[in-house]
Amino acid sequence: MSELFDEYVDQFNTSINTYGVALNFQKTSAKPTVPGSNPNIADVGTIRMSLEHFKLMAYLLKKQVDNTESQLGIDIPLPMQLMNMLKIAPEDWGKFWKRE
Repeated sequence: MSELFDEYVDQFNTSINTYGVALNFQKTSAKPTVPGSNPNIADVGTIRMSLEHFKLMAYLLKKQVDNTESQLGIDIPLPMQLMNMLKIAPEDWGKFWKRE
């Protein structure tokens, strides 16, 4: 059995094919980088699952965010710079979160 891990991550990517999904988690180095160079990124771990589990998890995570924001009376904002970097249009973001 694999050893359990408890880590902070600030980056992730997904690998998806007809058999399943791999969620790859990374974290950026806490040490400053030289201007103009890429930050050092360390792999933290990979979680693999079925497509069905992935879709159910996405649904449950969205529901949890909605419940948390509602209970705390807050809206968790994302920086516009991040939205632009990920090419997420404000109208698409609003539609997903039903905040148009």
